Amino acid sequence: MPLAPLVRRVRHGMTLGVRVIAIDSEDRVLLVRHTYAPGWHLPGGGVDIGESAEEAARRELREETRAEITGPLTLHGFFFNAAVGGRDYVACYRAGDVQLNPLPGPTYEIAEVAACPLHALPADTTPATRRRIAEAVNGDVPGDCW
Repeated sequence: MPLAPLVRRVRHGMTLGVRVIAIDSEDRVLLVRHTYAPGWHLPGGGVDIGESAEEAARRELREETRAEITGPLTLHGFFFNAAVGGRDYVACYRAGDVQLNPLPGPTYEIAEVAACPLHALPADTTPATRRRIAEAVNGDVPGDCW
């Protein structure tokens, strides 16, 4: 694990992250593959001090994928993530309108970004990511755990 996430976890008793379900007009969802964790995930990251969760969601989507949210964000759900230290929470948003820009190349944190057809997600898309996408697309009621 890179040093930054570890330091963040030690310095803060509770962590709050955001994820964004960004589906474009061609029914493609933006996914990222991190350099430090296996599988494909929804774009997102930590909420900085003094930043709202919605501001963090917009910032993280832009930083990780270069996409811009041109419409409102809707809170999809608020989830407990037991897998990350027992004190981690994720606010997951659904982007109403998304403008895709040329996808970025690899960075120290993001190995790959893809706009994936909803009916053809990569085989190693994480279970939580699949659940959130299915909830958003099918209108299912979200659970309470990531």
